[in-house]
Amino acid sequence: MTAAPIRAPRTPLLHVRPSGVHGLGAFAAVDLPAGTKLGRYTGRRFNAVQVAAMDWDSTLTYLFGLSDGTLIDGGRGGNEMRHLNHACEPNCEAREEHGARGRLELGIHTLREVRAGEELFLDYALTVDAAEGPGDYPCRCGSHRCRGTMVAVSTEAA
Repeated sequence: MTAAPIRAPRTPLLHVRPSGVHGLGAFAAVDLPAGTKLGRYTGRRFNAVQVAAMDWDSTLTYLFGLSDGTLIDGGRGGNEMRHLNHACEPNCEAREEHGARGRLELGIHTLREVRAGEELFLDYALTVDAAEGPGDYPCRCGSHRCRGTMVAVSTEAA
């Protein structure tokens, strides 16, 4: 007898549905206290050499770069976490953590209390090449402090 394939469990703390901000979004399935770990951001891993050799499609991506130079592509084998949209005033954050085997992972945590049904957001804080500018990555979050772009706020003096 052949065993059934093991499927990655769905994250019970959130569900995915159409978003008023962009495409699909992740929404709290239940009330979540501040500091709740929603889960890990998963997907195909690429090392720094592979990342440098790839020709990336910047139209729609689910990429997360880690401090060790690896990259997680949530669009390739990823989970529901890839559907967290950007907001300039996010209610979640991504934190680098070490897994059981010491491998660097990305955990998604709430920054504040989130009510059931509320959309979950990250500040993407994108970094872009010199050939691109903040206007190439417009923000649609609509928050009171929207900076108009998903690009990170520069801390350098102009």
